[in-house]
Amino acid sequence: MREDLPEDHRSGFVAVLGKPNVGKSTLINAYVGQKVAIVSSKPQTTRRTLRGILTLPQAQVVFVDTPGLHKPRHKLGEFMVESAARVIPDADVVLFMVDVSVSPSADDEELATLIRQRGTAPCIMVMNKVDLLPQGEEARARAYESICDCGRSVVISATEGRNRDQLLQWIIGLLPPGPRFYPPDEITDQPLRFMAAELVREQVLNYLYQEVPHWVAVVVEEFEERREDLTYIEATVYVSKESQKGIVIGERGEMLKRIGAAARGEIERLLGTRVYLDLWVKVRDRWPLREAALRDLGFVLPRGSEER
Repeated sequence: MREDLPEDHRSGFVAVLGKPNVGKSTLINAYVGQKVAIVSSKPQTTRRTLRGILTLPQAQVVFVDTPGLHKPRHKLGEFMVESAARVIPDADVVLFMVDVSVSPSADDEELATLIRQRGTAPCIMVMNKVDLLPQGEEARARAYESICDCGRSVVISATEGRNRDQLLQWIIGLLPPGPRFYPPDEITDQPLRFMAAELVREQVLNYLYQEVPHWVAVVVEEFEERREDLTYIEATVYVSKESQKGIVIGERGEMLKRIGAAARGEIERLLGTRVYLDLWVKVRDRWPLREAALRDLGFVLPRGSEER
């Protein structure tokens, strides 16, 4: 049945761009009201673009979360940067998100140039983490504004909510008139298998340190509703070295048990059922460096990439 929407209903796609760890996923999760993108203090947590959908009576806002833009050091990094850059031309609104608690960097300036070169949509500079801004550093916001041609800028706290409502009203006002792209009860375009894999990877990021999280990928091998109140999930955690396998498993398997227990709780909240989570750890030699391995793990690489 066709839904009756107000004549001035607006809808569109909002690309959220920024360096790693500026709070892009945190902001989208806050707007959607549920975790659709995993969050970690580790840089480059988001590896693929994904959509978080906010449906309101007067608008449907489709936020496009992107990997943090950085200088790639391997094939996985190239994939992440190109994935983020490709969303710019098709966006109806671009959010250029920065961490105002630190000074602008060369990476911020490069991203501003990329948005200027590829984007035609209205741009808003979103200066996040104002709650962490040191005393006496209020001029830092002006330093960020000077590197960007965005028509509007706002300081926010994605975690505490400061100015989030104002930002949302600006976004809606810039969206074109149009119908909904997704059903009103849909909050993401990602399949449950992918989200379950991401929730496992999130706990790997939370529990492990240094280089290991960046060399971890998770693939759900089996996803089956065995009863109305029980979902069975088998997932493989791929690492790139034998030594990393031992770190993920831990002494007598204790680390893997901790990761599994935490991930199971998050997946149960997502699915609304009890979950039996069966985790395995396997070595895929140097997978972030190899195009063939990335393809096998589900990454769709940009055309023209070559095997190293």
